[in-house]
Amino acid sequence: MYLVTAAEMQAMDRKTIESFGIPGMVLMENAGRGATQILLDTFGDLKNEKVGVIAGRGNNGGDGFVIARYLAQKGIPVTVYLLADKKLVKGDAAANLKFLAPLGVRVIEMPDKQSFLEHQTALRHQSLWVDAILGTGLKSDVKGYFREVIEFINHSNKPVLAVDIPSGLNADTGHPCGVCVRAHTTATFAFAKTGHIMYPGAEYTGHLEIIDIGIPPHIADEVGPRQHLLTEDSICKAFQPRPPDAHKGHTGHLLIVAGSPGKTGAAALTALSAMRSGTGLVTLGIPESLNIALETQVIEAMTCPLPETAAGALSESSFDIIQDLFFDKKCLALGPGLGTAPATKELIHRILLECPLPVVVDADGLNCLAGHTGMLKNLNIPVILTPHPGEMARLINSTTAEVQRDRITCARGFAEEFNVHVVLKGARTVIAHPDGSVFINPTGNSGMASGGMGDVLTGIIAGLIAQGYPPETAARIGAYLHGAAADDLAQKISPVGFLATEVMDAIPEQIKKFVT
Repeated sequence: MYLVTAAEMQAMDRKTIESFGIPGMVLMENAGRGATQILLDTFGDLKNEKVGVIAGRGNNGGDGFVIARYLAQKGIPVTVYLLADKKLVKGDAAANLKFLAPLGVRVIEMPDKQSFLEHQTALRHQSLWVDAILGTGLKSDVKGYFREVIEFINHSNKPVLAVDIPSGLNADTGHPCGVCVRAHTTATFAFAKTGHIMYPGAEYTGHLEIIDIGIPPHIADEVGPRQHLLTEDSICKAFQPRPPDAHKGHTGHLLIVAGSPGKTGAAALTALSAMRSGTGLVTLGIPESLNIALETQVIEAMTCPLPETAAGALSESSFDIIQDLFFDKKCLALGPGLGTAPATKELIHRILLECPLPVVVDADGLNCLAGHTGMLKNLNIPVILTPHPGEMARLINSTTAEVQRDRITCARGFAEEFNVHVVLKGARTVIAHPDGSVFINPTGNSGMASGGMGDVLTGIIAGLIAQGYPPETAARIGAYLHGAAADDLAQKISPVGFLATEVMDAIPEQIKKFVT
């Protein structure tokens, strides 16, 4: 499912009008009519209510004028509060504004704070608001008068239908531009915008409805949005049926290099999660002093004790054995619980430079890459990085806040520059590929904010690659399954308090939904 940026949506509108020949008035009519239906479906009978359409002077306001016309024709009391002088409204919006007078719809001009204050009593008596102030093109912070109006709407405690996007929301990043309308429902046009889906935009958007306004499919494809929302249908199509005569030699052999004193759980979770994803064989390379402990934790997986330093960490002395282990494996998972000792860092660098397998790098593997990301450009193998925002910040020598400010741009930029796949974890995990395409995962919840969840994801993705899935497909399926398992647990057990092991154990139940 396409997710579009503001620029992509503007290009679609322009091509539809100029190349295909559908007038802008028709698109605006379709948008307003569809939004009106969403309003009625959401809030029911409004004939005894007062609906306030608060509108700017641009096309977003024009959509609001169409909504006001349809409401008036249905006998619903509606007033338009225009945050500009009528004479400043131009184009299609102006044409739709003129249609209101013959229907007796009051249009109150409030071009400044003084006029806004004069109408406070009437404003407070509205039953619900239609927010048609600012559209998807907004980039700079909302200040002054418009900021006060948005704050008034939010403090009114009245439900809001946002037209296309809540006023003040950045359509690309999902962050408020200083201040933002908090909508009950948003009726958006043609396609969801990335800002609707990404947090915190999803909270401001409320319930999202998408209205077909007549953008021809071939024009959408010509524009070619580079963002996509993962859906149950897309995941179902990505799954490969397993032959009925398959045996463990056919279903992949995964090598994992993980673990250090105090972090055996990370290694165990990665191994067992790979097996829960359907991997036939798993070999777990670990510091030799941890072997006894891990053999009792991972009964189904094989272990390989590796030479360690006096502190129990892996070093380059392990490399020759690890290199031998590459034989007959289909994927390597590198990093969970390994630690960041200098000797371990040297080992990780050498493994990456000489490994012939697709590699999933997580946790300390990522931390050991920080400051050395240039080596990624020299690799001729598929590389999947699975950072949380803090790890991503270390990779790009930035801050977690900066990463979170624009997760899509951050993940995409790194994936393109270093020719890797990036799975940027967090609320709405971002999966970015070297070609610049980005997939947003809608599954998952805040109950996953506990230790071990990332190790489970690493095991699932690496396990899928070992089974023969392309790295990009494995990353998408893995993220979706991981979050979906946690969503089920949040429903069945509690929104918080479920464990990474429980998410891991729930993976086969999720797979069953797609392969039967």
